[in-house]
Amino acid sequence: MIQVTEEQVRELLSMEECVRIMRQTFLALRAGTASNQPRRRIYLDNGTTLHSMGGVYGKYFGTKFYSTNPKHGAYFFFFLFDSETARPLAQFEANYLGQIRTGAASGYATDLLAVPGPITLGVIGSGFQAQSQIDAIRCVRELKDIRVWSRNQQKRESFAAANQARAVTTAEEAVRGADIVVTATPSKDPVIEDSWIVPGVHVNAMGSNREQRRELPSRLVHRADLIAVDSIEVAKIEAGDLIMAPVDWNDRRIVDLAKIEQRPAGKPITIFKSCGLGVEDVAAAAYVYERLV
Repeated sequence: MIQVTEEQVRELLSMEECVRIMRQTFLALRAGTASNQPRRRIYLDNGTTLHSMGGVYGKYFGTKFYSTNPKHGAYFFFFLFDSETARPLAQFEANYLGQIRTGAASGYATDLLAVPGPITLGVIGSGFQAQSQIDAIRCVRELKDIRVWSRNQQKRESFAAANQARAVTTAEEAVRGADIVVTATPSKDPVIEDSWIVPGVHVNAMGSNREQRRELPSRLVHRADLIAVDSIEVAKIEAGDLIMAPVDWNDRRIVDLAKIEQRPAGKPITIFKSCGLGVEDVAAAAYVYERLV
């Protein structure tokens, strides 16, 4: 079994390639040749949590384990196996692996659902997940303007400068008039307002994968024409934006991303509610592994 470092993942897996891999992954989910195991968590009284998730993709299967503590950070590992023999193939340091595949999944969803042509992007958040969202959207759309807002002025200005973007003074200024909106925050409460979103806008909401946290207001969730989720099975457990709205899970507006083939006609409001899938880690890790052996 080989050991794969963060530096090797960064070197071998570009965002453009990862968007292509996520496209293949969701097509495989549609075809039934890939499968996903929802995340499970073990909670300790001191706030420490152990998380695990997995999936099967082609001739590989694997599991990601990671631990988190609100004061001491997070530690990510991924294990890749041969699906025919069960032989362990690789152990990954998996922080960046998770970051890039999360962004790439949003890139694929954006390519399907966002308006074509040069677009204005509004970003709420200025952390590493916001970075991967911008990188992925750049792979599928020409960005004529990027507006960024986060609570920390110094961070948002630094982040904006690094991304040829504009740091703005309010969340509303970032969102109003944008063709695509990204929310990538740790917030427990909505970070945008329904009135800021007009017909034709696509929203990538990826900051929350806990049932008690959300970034989107209930009214926007209920008003959207299409809500894509990376997995309805997972969304029922983790998608606080939808659980807290609340939604009817039989609503035909809520669709697995794997089942969507194109943007709805007209000027729909579309949402991609991302929680993250273990099968995404498997597909991305398999690509890196094959370039190392």
